[in-house]
Amino acid sequence: MSKQHPIVAVTGASGAGTTVVKNAFKAIFRRQAINAAYVEGECFFRYSQAEEEKRIRESWQTNQPLSIYGPQLNDFYQLQSLLAGYAEQGRGRIRHRLSAQEAATLGCDVGDFSDYQPLPDSDLLFYEGLHGAVVANSWTRRKMSASHNPKVVKERRKARNSKAVDVAQYVDLLIGVVPAINLEWIQKIHHDTHEKHRSTGDVRDGILQRLQDYIHFMVPQFSLTDINFQRMPIVDTSNPFIATHVPTEDESIIVVRFREPKKYDFPQLLARIDGAFMSRSNTMVIKGGQLQLALDVICSPIIEALLAKK
Repeated sequence: MSKQHPIVAVTGASGAGTTVVKNAFKAIFRRQAINAAYVEGECFFRYSQAEEEKRIRESWQTNQPLSIYGPQLNDFYQLQSLLAGYAEQGRGRIRHRLSAQEAATLGCDVGDFSDYQPLPDSDLLFYEGLHGAVVANSWTRRKMSASHNPKVVKERRKARNSKAVDVAQYVDLLIGVVPAINLEWIQKIHHDTHEKHRSTGDVRDGILQRLQDYIHFMVPQFSLTDINFQRMPIVDTSNPFIATHVPTEDESIIVVRFREPKKYDFPQLLARIDGAFMSRSNTMVIKGGQLQLALDVICSPIIEALLAKK
């Protein structure tokens, strides 16, 4: 954490809705005339999109599945280094994956990386991605069964010799976006079948392959976040693999959990968010369509306080 160079991070799984939260923060920054430097989690993938997909396919065949949630495909150290450097000096260098238009202009493949560029001068850094609060050993994915495979042995050796990663320590405001798991799967299935034209069976297999990394590297983050926004459907989602549509905002509620509830004026928050109520001393429930309003009401004063300390 840094008073001079504050960092805000939104963390959540692929398809969880972190982009919606990012857009809400952009509105807050515009209104408060805050110059933010934006960093996307895909900056820290180890490989181009084509190489990443190739490695994932090969890993399934060897029964040692890789996923976008684990350290084999993400450079946790690079992410930690960027946040540490920004917290200390307000500087850093980032790259991004090329869009179709950028790739065509540069003569590269879609999903290749751009060159590293310095971050622009900014009042704060805003991170949106998978690992804004990751705390882990960078090479430990799971307890692996006994094996004489040279690659597995090498991985274990690296695990013993590597240092721990603690990204969360550098973030001043941590926001978690974590839908109910069946809803998250429904969103994933509909996105991949409609946007990527994959079969439901292929998407289901992908969910199963990445589940262990999800448990090891995603779930623990939501105990470290300052505020969690968890969207819960109020319609039947018991079998996400046969759901014909994604539950709408009107078919959902949002459970908002505060890690340090004593810091918040809940009577004032409840008065400003119509229909909100407290289900526990640290938990607020709001209507599904009130996410942006709640982010504004809850987070605007926090952002103001962070910038006032500079």
